[in-house]
This record gives sequence, C-alpha cells and structure tokens, in this order.
Amino acid sequence: MRQWIAVLLIFTLFAPVAVGQGAAKPKLDVEFEETEAAPGQFLTLRFTVLVPTWLPKPVEFPSLETPNIRVRLPEKSTTAISKPIDGETWSGVSRRYLIAPLVPGSFTIPPQELKVTYADSGGGPITEVMRTEAITFAGTVLEGAEGLDPFIAAEALTLEQKLEGEPEDMAPGASVRLEVTAHIEGVSPMVLPRLIPPTDLPGVAVYPEEPVVTEADERGALSGERKETVTLMAESGGSGRMPDVELRWFSLKTKKVETAKIDGFGVSVEAPPGSAGIAGRSYRPFVIALITIVAFGLAFRWGGPRLRVLVSERRRMSLASEGWADEALLRAVRQRDLSATYAALGEWAARKSDVDPWRAPAVERALAGIGAAHFGPTAPHDEEKSWIGLEEALAVLRRDPDGASRALSALPPLNRRARGVPAVRE
Repeated sequence: MRQWIAVLLIFTLFAPVAVGQGAAKPKLDVEFEETEAAPGQFLTLRFTVLVPTWLPKPVEFPSLETPNIRVRLPEKSTTAISKPIDGETWSGVSRRYLIAPLVPGSFTIPPQELKVTYADSGGGPITEVMRTEAITFAGTVLEGAEGLDPFIAAEALTLEQKLEGEPEDMAPGASVRLEVTAHIEGVSPMVLPRLIPPTDLPGVAVYPEEPVVTEADERGALSGERKETVTLMAESGGSGRMPDVELRWFSLKTKKVETAKIDGFGVSVEAPPGSAGIAGRSYRPFVIALITIVAFGLAFRWGGPRLRVLVSERRRMSLASEGWADEALLRAVRQRDLSATYAALGEWAARKSDVDPWRAPAVERALAGIGAAHFGPTAPHDEEKSWIGLEEALAVLRRDPDGASRALSALPPLNRRARGVPAVRE
C-alpha cells in the first residue's frame, strides 16, 4: 500500500512537467519570395507568428533597420490571422515589411528577435523570444543603366527652380533666395542625391538650409520630392555663376537613361571689392581736406550766392567722408539690420585708409555667425551673440587701427565669400 501511495505522489508531482514539455510551441514563418530589386524599388517581406491559444499582448516585431536599406510599413501592415494545425485552430498575427536597397550591391539583415507572449492552457501568460535566420537580398542595376551614379530608376523625374531677387544686379547687403525641387514618381524620394552643388562665388556668402524630403504613398504607388534652398548674400564687389543642376536617371517607362536639367545663372555684385588695397584709398582724406580749405577761401571771395553752393558741396563731401560712413555703420549694427550693415560696412571699408575691415578675422567670424543664424536653423540668441561680437570687433578697429593693420599683414587673406554645408544622405 505504501508503494502505491509513493507512486501516486511521484506521478502527481511530475505530471505537470511532462504535460508542459509536450505542449505546442509558437511557430514563426518567414516569407521572402523576390530577393532582387533596383535601388529604390521595394521587396515584400512577411513575418507570421502562430500560437496554439491566443495572444494577450501584441507581438514585439523588429525594426529591421540596416545601413543603405529603406524599410517601410505599408497601410494595414499588421493583421490578425487564424489557421488550422493538426485539427486545432491556431491564432496569431502577420506583419508585412517593404524593403528597398538604396544603392546597388548585396545586403544582409542579421538574425532578428521577436518577443511573443501567449496564454497557456490555464490562461496564464508565457513569453518566448523567437529568432529569424539572416535575410539576404540584392540591389541590381537595370540593363542600360550601368553608368548611372547615383543610380536612380523612376517612372518620372522633373526639376523645378524658384528664384527670388535679382542675382545679376545686387548691391552689398542684398540677398537672393534660390529654391530647387526634384519631383519623382514610382520610387521613394530618399534615392535623390544633393541637388545644389557647393558653390564659391566672389563677394557672395552662400547660406544653405536643411533639405526637405516629402514622401507620398497612394495605394502602394510611391512619389515625393526633395527641396533644397540657399540664400545668396552680397558682401562686396564680385561676379560669378551658379552652376547647372542636372540629374541623370533611368526611366522605367521608356527603359532609357534620361536627363533632368536646370540652367545656372550669373551673379554680380555692383560694388567696389571689399578686399581692395588700402594704398589706393589713402589719398582720399587729404583730397577732402584740400577741397574744404579751397571751398572756404572761395566763399569769402565770391560772397553769399556762391557760399550756399560751396556749403552744399561741403555737405556732399562730408557725406563721402569716413566719419559719416562710420556713423552709418554704427546705426545699422545697433538696429540689427543685416542688409544695411553689409552696405554700410562696404562704404566704410572704401573710405578707411588705415585698415581693411573686411579682412579682420573677428569681423568675418561675426558676420558669418549672423548670416548663419539669420538664414539657417541657429537659435536667435546665437545671432545676438554674433551682433555683440561684431560691435566689439569694429570698436577694436577704431581704437587701434595700426595694431589691426599689422595683425592683418601677418595673416594670409581669409575667404569670406562662400560658406557651405556638406551633404548628407537622407
């Protein structure tokens, strides 16, 4: 009798373990039929999870993010399903991914983990981590498009340009805004490269903004655009040309390589170059003083009517003096008027005989900071710091022009013309 009681006790203790060991486990099915696509074209990958009971919590799917691969979840990408297995109805969920290579080449998505929580026979939760195998596929170049770099295959691609301002008739402080937009159909706009190339224009600062990429999905048909904007700020005399914008692409309709192009345009700043030599301007103060002395002498000789003419001429000369330009520059800086500051600084530089303010490093740094904050994403308080820095740099030039001139002669000329931002693959 005691032996039977011992056997019954052992069976009672280990029976749940045996039942648990024989219980059905969740199943993971991976479907990936097509494994080759042109860059920008999507392949379909599906994960299906089935459990013998039900799912009290959503399955935690991986993101599949991998360099040079675009992963999208289309509308209704995750759906509930059920399926009969061995005479029993299993329930589960299926997720569909759209995966596109962004460049030609072979790609491997490493093994991924899925966290699955399902109910046991008694309703309690059980959590298991399931792993996929590595997933490989390739981005292929279509026949006839072997020479494209970067490779772009689409149903349609057009370029559009908007220009605000007169680039061929600019004065110091004037600005021109250039906006270039690429419209693409049949593929994600993520494959589009940088549109406006880096540009170095004499006498002009170039301030690019962050590109804006917009994607649309109309029942699985992708389209979108990439928009780039730069502001050209005239600093001093000079001329140049904005380059053409050109994209070569493979048409999925004609099966040929086509070209979308926007012609460049000339840029000219009608003002004396800010970097002109100081020696060419050193005689101006003496000429002004001489004319003033002669004007007063003639006034005493010729009398009233002629005196009014000479006073008017004296006023004109005063407006052409360095002191008047200095006061105009101070007003523009205090009012935080960037266009007026550039214009006034050009006038002051043209009349200052002892030092060229355009070549002062502190002035250049301050102007670069103001321009970047004014036309870019920099915070407003950074712009105010740059304005204060400009006031201090100009004050140093007034107090010690000789020291500033010696410091500049020991330095190589600084490039104050174009300041670009490197492109980033979006």
